Amino acid sequence: MKKGCIGLVVLGVIALALFGWVKNGYNGLVTDQESVETAWANVESQYQRRADLIPNLVETVKGYAKHEQETLEGVIEARANATKVTIDPTKMTPEDLQKYQAAQGDVTNALSRLIAVSESYPDLKANENFKDLQTQLEGTENRINKARNDFNEVAREYNTKRRTFPTNIIASVFNFGEKPYFQAQEGADKAPKVDFGTSEGK
Repeated sequence: MKKGCIGLVVLGVIALALFGWVKNGYNGLVTDQESVETAWANVESQYQRRADLIPNLVETVKGYAKHEQETLEGVIEARANATKVTIDPTKMTPEDLQKYQAAQGDVTNALSRLIAVSESYPDLKANENFKDLQTQLEGTENRINKARNDFNEVAREYNTKRRTFPTNIIASVFNFGEKPYFQAQEGADKAPKVDFGTSEGK
């Protein structure tokens, strides 16, 4: 009887230890996953901030550069296309993020072309509203860059944990998938930015 009781106690202790290990590992992965989702929400927020600035910018440029219709329409179209691309952070794949990044990259390129238009219109360059929008847009590009870097960092921490033994066992059992990263644009070593001809934030 004593041996049987001792055996049960030992099994109980092992079961409790196993439960504690699984619980801690699972909760740790959940916490890191929540951090990734929070970081992603910040990325979306900063891109939305930029999208909200575009209509005012386009209207301001239109008032001085009515003949730049193709450039203006390009910005509007790129913004519209980018707002259609959304990602569920709980099911994010590399393909999803690549598509999202490409759409936002199109907005960056369209904005760069729009800002370049101002060089041909001195009155537009001198417009206070235009200069204010430029400042806001450049600040937003810097925030986007930081938000992307922050997302990559927390995603890297999460991915490292889910691949590390023995947490990888829990990640596999409970289907904690890998999170993708923002990649540098081809031919660039920095996150996309709009160049306003200033050194601020660079």
